[in-house]
Amino acid sequence: MPHSDPEHPSTKRLKLDGATKAPSTANRGSAIFAPFRTVGLVSPTGVPFASIPLGKTTFQITTSVGRSLQTYDLKRGLNLVFVTRPQTPTDITATCAWKEKVFAAWGDPRNGEPQGLWAFQRGKKAAELEMPADLDEPVRQVLVFGSWIVACALTRVEVWKSQTLEHYTTIFSTAAKKGDNELTGGICNMPTYLNKIFVGRADGWVEIWNVSTGKLIYTILPPTSDCGAVTCMEPTPALSLLAISYSAGPLVIQNVLTDKPVLRLNAGTEEAPVTSISFRSDGQGAGQDGRKDGVMATATSLGGDVTFWDLNKGGRIMGVLRGAHNPPSRTDPTVRGGISKVEFLAGQPVILTSGLDNSLKSWIFDETPFSPIPRILHLRNGHAAPVSCLQFLPSDFDGAEGGNKWLLSAGKDRSLWGWSLRRDGQSTELSQGNIRKKASKMGILANGSLGGHGPSTTLEDLKAPEITCIASSLNRDGGMGAMPGKQPIWDKGNDKIRPSNAEISSTTGWESVVTAHKGDAYARTWFWGRKKAGRWAFKTGDGEHVSTVAISQCGTFALVGSVGGGIDMYNLQSGRHRQRFPSKLTPAQLRQVKMQQLKTLDKVNELQSRSRISFTPGTGRHTAAVTGLVVDPLNRTVISCSLDGKIKFWDFTTGTLVDQIDWAPMTKITGCRYHPGNDLIAFSCDDSSIRVVDVETRQTIRELWGCRGDINDFCFSNDGRWIVAAAQDAVVRVWDLPTSHLIDAFRLERPCTALAFSLTGEYLAGATEGELGVHIWTNRTLFKHVPTRQISEKEIGSVAGPTASGEGGAGILEAAFEDDTPSDDGDDVISTPVVDQLSKDMVTLSLVPKSRWQTLLHIDLIKQRNKPKEPPKAPEKAPFFLPSVGTNPLGRDLLEAAPESAAAVKETGASRITQLDQTRAEQLFTAKLLAGATTGDYNNFIEHLKSLSPSTADLELRSLSMGEGDDEEANELLHLIRALTSRLVARRDYELTQAWMTVFLRLHFDLIMENESLLKALATWREQQQKEKERLDGLVGYCGGVVGFLRSPRT
Repeated sequence: MPHSDPEHPSTKRLKLDGATKAPSTANRGSAIFAPFRTVGLVSPTGVPFASIPLGKTTFQITTSVGRSLQTYDLKRGLNLVFVTRPQTPTDITATCAWKEKVFAAWGDPRNGEPQGLWAFQRGKKAAELEMPADLDEPVRQVLVFGSWIVACALTRVEVWKSQTLEHYTTIFSTAAKKGDNELTGGICNMPTYLNKIFVGRADGWVEIWNVSTGKLIYTILPPTSDCGAVTCMEPTPALSLLAISYSAGPLVIQNVLTDKPVLRLNAGTEEAPVTSISFRSDGQGAGQDGRKDGVMATATSLGGDVTFWDLNKGGRIMGVLRGAHNPPSRTDPTVRGGISKVEFLAGQPVILTSGLDNSLKSWIFDETPFSPIPRILHLRNGHAAPVSCLQFLPSDFDGAEGGNKWLLSAGKDRSLWGWSLRRDGQSTELSQGNIRKKASKMGILANGSLGGHGPSTTLEDLKAPEITCIASSLNRDGGMGAMPGKQPIWDKGNDKIRPSNAEISSTTGWESVVTAHKGDAYARTWFWGRKKAGRWAFKTGDGEHVSTVAISQCGTFALVGSVGGGIDMYNLQSGRHRQRFPSKLTPAQLRQVKMQQLKTLDKVNELQSRSRISFTPGTGRHTAAVTGLVVDPLNRTVISCSLDGKIKFWDFTTGTLVDQIDWAPMTKITGCRYHPGNDLIAFSCDDSSIRVVDVETRQTIRELWGCRGDINDFCFSNDGRWIVAAAQDAVVRVWDLPTSHLIDAFRLERPCTALAFSLTGEYLAGATEGELGVHIWTNRTLFKHVPTRQISEKEIGSVAGPTASGEGGAGILEAAFEDDTPSDDGDDVISTPVVDQLSKDMVTLSLVPKSRWQTLLHIDLIKQRNKPKEPPKAPEKAPFFLPSVGTNPLGRDLLEAAPESAAAVKETGASRITQLDQTRAEQLFTAKLLAGATTGDYNNFIEHLKSLSPSTADLELRSLSMGEGDDEEANELLHLIRALTSRLVARRDYELTQAWMTVFLRLHFDLIMENESLLKALATWREQQQKEKERLDGLVGYCGGVVGFLRSPRT
């Protein structure tokens, strides 16, 4: 047991070794969560982007995000316009934009994957090219020119016709020795060279092939034998000049007609050769004033800098754009970096760059006076390393944020992002200050400090360390106007000498987000409204590294836990230290402690001390790292947990230890989550269990077992009914707290490292190991009934996660209209007894979905809302042989017959329902009602009524009749009242009985008031309901009194 005190009651545990039969059904997916989409992906792969001009006003840029393509519009600020569907069966290896189409090659046969080449148009699949049967190499590059579509593989080139999309020929590159024929430099074509392609090889040769005849025309040899393999080729704006870069570092501009080098530059090194070349084509940018032509940009995939060259007078370096993208990390291989492609837009002073750091940027040359280095124009990016922690931003005091619009995520790339789930363009990274300006002051961006092409830019080192924990509260967030003007960022000075801005912050708000950082002794604050770093950096009291943080729900206080076991509290408004847990005793407090110890010698106090444990002020510090901190909504208690296996309850004001739960040495506590609605707190332990504690009683009420391996993250559902946990076995499990049953589980391809549940219950966010995006699932239980029965471990099936395109996912609207597929309950289901009513003394509700009987109550309003605004119109130009609707003879007869029938009704004086009943055949509804009236058992009738849809039930209730004369046997209204009264007496289907009676009285109130037998039956129903109401009021009052007595501190 987790408690050291043997007098504690036994804890309800999840039974794992229950009697289950052998499984006979296949593994299932998730019954509760449906994949929605993946956010945060821009350019996470090494596939270069493809650009194409759209008219004369804008450009469209297409990037690969794995198995789908994303197209951005440059004029709209790199706004996302298309995401391709369907997604390719395997990862995309090459892309090319041509006219209105985007070609994507996918698959690697070397890994046993299928292969293909698809064409997309406006985000939809438009065509598929037939691949040669003997192609067993992945396609690295796709090129479209003239009437040809050319794909470059490892050692061969495939050619198709662009008009018919049929395969034309295959070009094989031969070599004297093995490996020399590998096409490392790809392919390219040059203007005015009809049907010609240039192919770069591993031995440094550049071959010129005629794709129409399939013949080798000429071979361009490298200038020296030690140049190495061709890494990149790019035609220059000048005719017949081709730029060729080699793996040893040199870059040669070759005259193709004369086969002579025009210019040779040492643009790269053997460790970092040039892998991307582009030329500016607007006729400016070179020279001292930037009015000459001849600008070239080069970049490497092993660095984050872009070098600009002036090719006039032998060539020289104009400038270096330092830190255009993150360089590859030297310490952590999961942090991606390097530039995959640079490209000048045709006729524009704009250059595009994409990197392996999951970013796409545009830069413009428009600074005055002239500068050879461009400034940033547009930016779309995401995390450059896997995500480490997630949290949905809570609603502020007036609910403006809605609780599920913003998702905070922190990654190993030292960044903090806010993702908008409503509009992708609103997602942004929280600023950590002007990093480039800071680097310039420190000399990092100076040319000489980098030693030529040696070490890459380390702008990321200027950011805060990796974030390990996030805490937020928007109750004191000032929005965009919080703390106007320039404020210091993360002031680490002594809090006693910090300037007090309380007068300003009291009117505008202050920081609302606090983060803990890996290997750092400071917790940092952030302004969410201004999307920037805050003023304060809170240091741990013992100087150890920060392990966890928390923020009070009022948004005023921040708590910082350290690896050494210390807990400190700071005021976010002033940045001052306010409390330490345990508190530091003053001399006066020491004297008070001694007086209390003397009082305990009294026998009365001694007896009281036995009944409850008292803790001396200033004692109770954790002996290991603090792994979780929680502040209750009323700022009365601080709850902390630690690796020492103890849970401590502190007084918020005095910092004195009030109570503790000791689970040591049985287990260590690795994290905690608190749900203020039900006042429960859950703890994850190193024995792969989750224990739930009631904060009020300080008792363990649930123990949830089943995870295999360490628990990476877990969270409460929005209503506090479920606990969702992700373990190292790549399974996400969902437990139902009232029953402690495992009700849902699904296995992902990789372990899930972070989880977050939105406050509205719509979304579950998760981050998987080694991936840059954040996966979003929707909650099916919000829009349809999902059976939450207990499942066994054998039923856990593997599912695919959400995709960037959203294919195969279900949004809120789509999933709401899904057809309910019956579940196949096999023998491996843990059977539970089916009881209609546990006791006749208990009022039992039905299992009918709430939406069904609520729709019945408002069926008239729904019909009025869905009523057509105008009648259907006849076609304007109908053929002469087709009569219009208004001239239909049948329609004319119906219109003429309608007044006659209305007149007949008026003459007889009978109601319309009665007239319809005389001609209506006896249906199943009436038959079951009359059968129940004969036998006195209305169960079959009630079950039939429960199975009807709201519209059908409304129609049947409208169709009830009183019969002829005073015959009670034919009075259907009387029988319905008696059926509902019998259900009320049986205390079953209470909410359905109320809904049916409400609709019944609304429809037939006039008939009931004129009939004595109906009034008498209705009085019986009312008497029974009043009697049941008084009985329930008494029971509820009695239970409330007992609970209040037990919870009273005096007892």
